[in-house]
Amino acid sequence: MRFEFLLLSRVFRSIGIIFITLSSSLYLSLLGFSPAQIGLIFLGAIGVTAVLSLSLGMFGDRKGYKKSLILGDLTGVIAGVLLWHFSLPSLAAIAFIIGGVGGAAGGMRGAFSTGLTPLVASNWVDEEERVRKMSLLISTASFAGIGGSILLSLVSVVGKNVIDGYRLFFGISAFLMIASIACISLVKEVERPKKTTKIMQKSSAKYIGKVILSNSLAGVGLGMAIPLLPLWYKLAFHVGSFEIGIVFTISYISTGIGSLIAGKIHINPLKVASLTRALNGIFLLAMALSPFFGLAALLYIIRGLNAGIGSPNRTMVNIRGVQSEDYGTASSVQGIATRVSQMSSGLGGFLMEYALPLPLEVGGVLQAIGGYLYYWLLGERGQEDAKKVDEGEKRKPTRTLGKN
Repeated sequence: MRFEFLLLSRVFRSIGIIFITLSSSLYLSLLGFSPAQIGLIFLGAIGVTAVLSLSLGMFGDRKGYKKSLILGDLTGVIAGVLLWHFSLPSLAAIAFIIGGVGGAAGGMRGAFSTGLTPLVASNWVDEEERVRKMSLLISTASFAGIGGSILLSLVSVVGKNVIDGYRLFFGISAFLMIASIACISLVKEVERPKKTTKIMQKSSAKYIGKVILSNSLAGVGLGMAIPLLPLWYKLAFHVGSFEIGIVFTISYISTGIGSLIAGKIHINPLKVASLTRALNGIFLLAMALSPFFGLAALLYIIRGLNAGIGSPNRTMVNIRGVQSEDYGTASSVQGIATRVSQMSSGLGGFLMEYALPLPLEVGGVLQAIGGYLYYWLLGERGQEDAKKVDEGEKRKPTRTLGKN
């Protein structure tokens, strides 16, 4: 399917979307928005992304996952162009909402967009191969994300003022997203089973319900802590965009290394996914208690390594019990549940105004519990659902995979 073009698209997308995501809270703060107001803007961005995700997921099941990837990246282009041309606070807020910029600023942010998981799952039926492909995609995006964090570090040294520096790189980000779309257009996609239901089959919905329950709890914790993390560093330790950019640069390297390691681990993917999620929460708790910027930065970098190991495994476990004709809708429904739960970023902003460590403390506890719940729900119960799906897939006509 010309996998190399999919990898290249993640490079361009990662640099652009990582810069926009990382700079969002800092730029809005520079324009005069308070942490609580920024949290509410992120709430709106996540809400818009959730609606688009479901629409594009259902569209992908019917018209192709490559097309849904292209349409999803167009929102980033629109956001970048608006931020490049206008610096009015109201238009900046609208641009971030349209672009869906309100999620995590981690290395995986550059890899995932609507259609990626179902495209990989559709083109490769072997779970180990799926994990290897996804680990390559995530590691590539994470390493490329260094470009986005470097741009953040350079904001203060280009242009007549800091705002001009941000606007210049917003424009560059828009062009990078266009390059991502061009690469996706060259990707080949295998034929999929014909869609037989309006939404998804009952067996797929049953399995997805378990995934959603655990992901939602972890998502609430993630939403409280991560979207406002660059601003948290600034307020807690009085550091600027240059230092914050360096932290995220190193974090993206560690996430990329973790994703490469994930492709070589031959342990039950469910165990790896559950343990790493719980540890993600523990690292957030430790960051909240850190008295020094260096320690908080180091903990986040280690958390990036851990997250990189867990993400490819968790992504593939999430579709174990899903019928192949439902990959797009199922992935989108999972994404919606996670994004809607991440609307807790609005609450995170208010908590930050009350006490700076609170968003990380509460978010860390919820993520840790979410890791345990993930294993409990998708262990024996999830395996039974996955087995039934495998039996159903074997009765379907054999698909011919295209060249990789």
